[in-house]
Amino acid sequence: MDQGSQFTSFAWTDRLKRVGTRISMDGKGRCIDNVFIERLWQSLKYECIYLHTWETGSQAKAAIGRWITFYNHERPRTAHGGQPPAVVYFKTIETDQQAQSVA
Repeated sequence: MDQGSQFTSFAWTDRLKRVGTRISMDGKGRCIDNVFIERLWQSLKYECIYLHTWETGSQAKAAIGRWITFYNHERPRTAHGGQPPAVVYFKTIETDQQAQSVA
């Protein structure tokens, strides 16, 4: 299976390990990961890109950046009980930190 040689090289994986990033290349759950990214791209295209005609790349970059911020911080998800992903993520981080401080 092709996992992208640029992402499996020693230089890349060593850098990730040095900053504490967990690396998983066993293929488990990869199809599920793909579903999530495909949904993201579909939402981005239909909710942002296809609705605008920008004059410059800078305008497109700024608009897409605003949409990604909206997507992460404001756009509700039924999978998260109507909460945006950032709210769920930061609650999880906060809960993990509280659990670690008690332990």
